[in-house]
Amino acid sequence: MTEAELVNKIRKLRQIKPSSDWVALTKSQILGEEPKVLFFPFFKPAKAGLISVLILFGLFAFSQNSLPGDFLYPIKKITEKSQAVFVPEAEKPKVQLELTNKRLEELAEIAETNQVRKLPAAVEEYQTNVSEAAKSLEKIKEPEKAKEVVVEIKKLEENKQKVEKVLATKIDSEKEGDSVQGLYKTPAEVLIEDLEKRTLSEEDQKILEEAKELYQAGKYSEALEKIWILSQNK
Repeated sequence: MTEAELVNKIRKLRQIKPSSDWVALTKSQILGEEPKVLFFPFFKPAKAGLISVLILFGLFAFSQNSLPGDFLYPIKKITEKSQAVFVPEAEKPKVQLELTNKRLEELAEIAETNQVRKLPAAVEEYQTNVSEAAKSLEKIKEPEKAKEVVVEIKKLEENKQKVEKVLATKIDSEKEGDSVQGLYKTPAEVLIEDLEKRTLSEEDQKILEEAKELYQAGKYSEALEKIWILSQNK
């Protein structure tokens, strides 16, 4: 290689410039700064999005142990409602009763740990869920579904009585549709209508008539007690 050729190649090398990515990375390494992400411009947003998702999942997880009046409690309710969306329509009354039982468990925990400040919010949440459960029960038409929810209502009533014993006060709303007794209305109606279509013995027909009288008087749970054994055997 002649001297002229060597000089020419050196001149060409001088024209080569490092990429802006390399310059930024080298500078950050020398100065100890956080590198500007130029190689993958999507990296930072993606990383931020991942962190946000992890935080969100963390909040959902922590909220499951929250109680009415707690900061994270609204998130717990949002989680429950989002899960309920995927429940088949026929199963929603039962699920709503299970949620009402959860409200009673929260109320019991608040009462047992003497968190007096949270009691009003917890009672309100319970009453709201009873009202929502009553509305969902109105959709029941099949006797078998009515029998299923009666079992759940009985559990609910037992738990309510335990909570009321701890609190030494009633927690049901005075409105018929917003009380546990009011929850028996639709199941009683469905089972009475079902028994009316069947051939009954004279004794069973008498029991059915007594149940209908109790139902007309608004004594829905007592009406169910009358026809429960009959409906189970049919």
